[in-house]
Parts: sequence; structure tokens; C-alpha cells
Amino acid sequence: MKTVTVSVVTPDGPVLENAYEMVSCKAENGELGILPGHIPLVAPLTISSVRLKKEGDEDELAVSGGFLEVRPDNVTILAQSAEKPGDIDVERARKAKERAERRLQSKQDDIDFKRAQLALQRAVNRLDIAGTK
Repeated sequence: MKTVTVSVVTPDGPVLENAYEMVSCKAENGELGILPGHIPLVAPLTISSVRLKKEGDEDELAVSGGFLEVRPDNVTILAQSAEKPGDIDVERARKAKERAERRLQSKQDDIDFKRAQLALQRAVNRLDIAGTK
């Protein structure tokens, strides 16, 4: 089976590098499925999951934005943050979700709603990947 080398890198360093048969992720313009031999592509990523498939198994990462660079034999994801399910601090993510929800409901003029919405999206994404709600 053909594979593509996938590298996931954050400002804190490498998160993952391995060969996979398929990469699925969500770019700003929609869902992408990348197979070996894909045409070159650069796309901004949204706050979402990245699914990596190999030999019937699937790995998943919580990614908080960044960029995807595709070449025929490799995929590089430069993410602001990327976490494997086992690395997610579920309690911290729950608290961040609650904090963001309170900010959005407060209706105060000094609240940065866009920032609170992004914080809520990141928290929900992390909880989804960790397998909790």
C-alpha cells in the first residue's frame, strides 16, 4: 500500500512524523482528503481534527489552526497547537469551555466575542478528540 509521510509541527516542536495511507482535515474552504501522489497544495486549517489512516487504524489530532502543505510524497502540518487524544488535559479543556461560554453569555461591552468564540471552538475540539463532551 502506498503511503505519504506526515509531519505535524507546532511552535513547541514536532508532534508526529509517520507514514499514512490517507490524511483527512478541515481547511478554511472545506474538508480535504489527501492520498499519496496528491497535487501540491497549501491551505489554511481551521480549528478541527486531523485524521490519519494506516492499515485500517486511525490516529486523530486536535489542531488549532495553522497551515497544511501537501507534496506528492509528504504532508506537513504547521499548527499553532496539535494534541494527541491521550495528551489532552480534559479538565483544563472543560474549564476553558465553561469560561468561554460565560464570556459569550455575559453581554459585556469589553468582551472580545471573536476571541471567546475561538476559545470555545478550541475547547470543544479538544474535548471531542479526547472522546468526552
